Amino acid sequence: MDLTPINGGAAEPADTAAADLLVATCLAAAAQGDAAAYYDLGVAFSTGSHGAPCDLVEAHKWFNLAALGGHEEAAWCRADVADEMTAREIAEAQRRARQWLAEGSRRAA
Repeated sequence: MDLTPINGGAAEPADTAAADLLVATCLAAAAQGDAAAYYDLGVAFSTGSHGAPCDLVEAHKWFNLAALGGHEEAAWCRADVADEMTAREIAEAQRRARQWLAEGSRRAA
């Protein structure tokens, strides 16, 4: 599922329910460790599209997880987002990524 904006504009579905469903679907796939879903969530939070608020801390977290999962473009996106963040915000994003991974390993156990 690709949430990349089309033609440089924000890719917004016509209704909010569809947007919420896209984010919910990505979250479900992310819970299974899907690096592409991590990336798509990073795109949604970095652009404020698909019903997600623009939140660079969350975007960095998802791009970081995608990069760890082997998604090549995610590392570049993470760096771009980090350029607009404070050191404290980056640290918070990294803490959230570690927390997500820790919670995932507890669910799998």
